[in-house]
Amino acid sequence: MATPAAQFLGTWRIVSMELWDRDYLDLEGPAHIKFDKDRLGSFHFGAVRGWTDYRIADVGGAPRVEFSWEGTNDSDPSSGRGWAAIADDQLVGRLFFHNGDDSAFVAERTGGPTRKGRPGRAVSDDR
Repeated sequence: MATPAAQFLGTWRIVSMELWDRDYLDLEGPAHIKFDKDRLGSFHFGAVRGWTDYRIADVGGAPRVEFSWEGTNDSDPSSGRGWAAIADDQLVGRLFFHNGDDSAFVAERTGGPTRKGRPGRAVSDDR
């Protein structure tokens, strides 16, 4: 039987965010969020890059991924937290910047589970 974490693993394409339009989301490449098997992950949208440390929580009987992150926002150090759940085959959640903005997001699955590779690069389990 699959673990609750298994349903979150892999790469998800961020298709919308509450505070930013699609042109900004894809400014430096396709906006995405990724969860690896080792409870680490990453995301990138616009000029924001983050590396996550996540855990799976039970919220009202449903699994939810909760994470802290650190990274950069337009080359400046940045950090925060976030959460996401799966609803109607989409990843829906909220990303918080420490002492700053927060935004809802929606993402769609683009890839299967990954394992940790070099920083900023996923290695597919299909190899």
